[in-house]
Amino acid sequence: MFTFWSGFSQYRALTHGPQVIRGVYDDPDDPGAINHFQALSAALSATVGLGNIGGVALAISLGGPGAVFWMWVIGLLGMSIKLTEVTLSMLYRNTDDPDNPHGGPMWVVSKALARRGMGGLGRTIGVIFCICLLVSTATGGNMFQAWNVGELTEEYFAVPSWITGIVLAVVVGAVIIGGIKRIGKVAGTLVPLMVALYLVAGAYVLVVHAGDIPAMFALIVKSAFMPTEAGGAFIGGTAASAFLFGLKRAAFSNEAGQGSSPIAHSAAKTDEPVREGIVAGLEPFIDTIVVCTFTALIILSTGIWNRAPDVMLDPVPVAVQSESGWRFPDTQLPGYDWVDGDKATLVVRADENEATGLDLHRLEGTVRQTESEFRVAWDTFESSTMPVIVGDGLYRSYIGATLTAKAFDSVSPGLGKWLVSVAAWLFAVSTMISWSYYGEQGMVFLAGEKSVLPYKLVYCLLIVVATLGFVRTDTDLDNVTGIGTGVMLFANIPICWFFGYQAMRAYKEYRGRLQSGRMGPDHPPPHLDDLLSGRDVEKKD
Repeated sequence: MFTFWSGFSQYRALTHGPQVIRGVYDDPDDPGAINHFQALSAALSATVGLGNIGGVALAISLGGPGAVFWMWVIGLLGMSIKLTEVTLSMLYRNTDDPDNPHGGPMWVVSKALARRGMGGLGRTIGVIFCICLLVSTATGGNMFQAWNVGELTEEYFAVPSWITGIVLAVVVGAVIIGGIKRIGKVAGTLVPLMVALYLVAGAYVLVVHAGDIPAMFALIVKSAFMPTEAGGAFIGGTAASAFLFGLKRAAFSNEAGQGSSPIAHSAAKTDEPVREGIVAGLEPFIDTIVVCTFTALIILSTGIWNRAPDVMLDPVPVAVQSESGWRFPDTQLPGYDWVDGDKATLVVRADENEATGLDLHRLEGTVRQTESEFRVAWDTFESSTMPVIVGDGLYRSYIGATLTAKAFDSVSPGLGKWLVSVAAWLFAVSTMISWSYYGEQGMVFLAGEKSVLPYKLVYCLLIVVATLGFVRTDTDLDNVTGIGTGVMLFANIPICWFFGYQAMRAYKEYRGRLQSGRMGPDHPPPHLDDLLSGRDVEKKD
């Protein structure tokens, strides 16, 4: 709806947006705390994160290649939603303290309804949004990131996840204690660096598999509308599952409609609300169309998503029914390149899988070390029919970011270990510092400035909690992030529906001034160092 209503604002975001972030409209005298580039970087640091590395892997593992097509669709349409929600937040942001503005959907609904004599209702809806915001902050913005990094670091470096959690908590705490200005400076440095690093390495992998790329694009489009057959580690997927998981992962990754990034953009120095909305329209394009596509092509072209079994079973174990369900006997593993606590997976045929609509399932197991061998203890499986192992082998469990890392490793051994590990740490830290600010602004709306410090302490504590082993499978991970994304969408989309007309009216008025030549760059672009550091908007004494 917003795409058509705005006259395809995606075009304006892609053409006018880069001019704005280059700093030609930055003015130190405008209200706000950071420049347009830093605001975009802060918002991107929340969206370009492990959703791009681990989330794409989840989408393909659960929904197949067709999920990528629907990620593209959601990414393109999401550009107009981002423009709408950010413009609304800029129109209603609180600038009582020009150097420390507050904004977001909670301010939109509370102020807009207060003007109509319904201040109590507006405050109530704002509180509901903030509660949903805090749920999403704790799950997708925090624990999803920490869990992925903990798993990846333990897989490659045998460092217990909880140690990774403590290190992450210390690093994130050191940044967020400085507020939005420090977050903006760190994000302005980290985001370009980490995206460039990831894309360069990804380009290397794609060059190696250049001959497979056209077929991968064809597979993505075909699988979006037709079932994808099971093969190897992939348990198959219908067109419906491709749509479901593609939509979920794209919505989680680029956050369009969640109302989160408007909080970061509301800190931008500008007196033109629409201008920041246009900048925000670039986020889903960079996040989903560029970075997510790179990850998807790397996973698909290397074949890691539907790889053959890592260990062949001889003899193939047979399930035995017990009071708690079907159990496979413990499986002895050949070799000693395992670690106690590793996860393994069987593909079994049983009742219909509600997630995919097919009859294949993943059965998880945990590797246990004895004095002389490694064995897998399999989970109990509930089914009305006896589960039968497909493929006569088992797989090492590569969940989320670890699957992407293994795709890099398949091209150049060690590349995934180092590149994805470094990228995952950078992506996770950048995402967590931005989401901490989102949650902080929710607490300010709910309980005032005095609640900020206790909130930050709890936020850092949750990082450690996430690495203590509560999440075990890719389905668990999808559910955890789905909770946070879902509640945010349910809270924010009605706000966009009810007040979006104001954003559209302001956008068309701004576009008219731009097209008629009544508005243009205020000055030449600042030096790149000044832009990155934010010195171009610092007031001169």
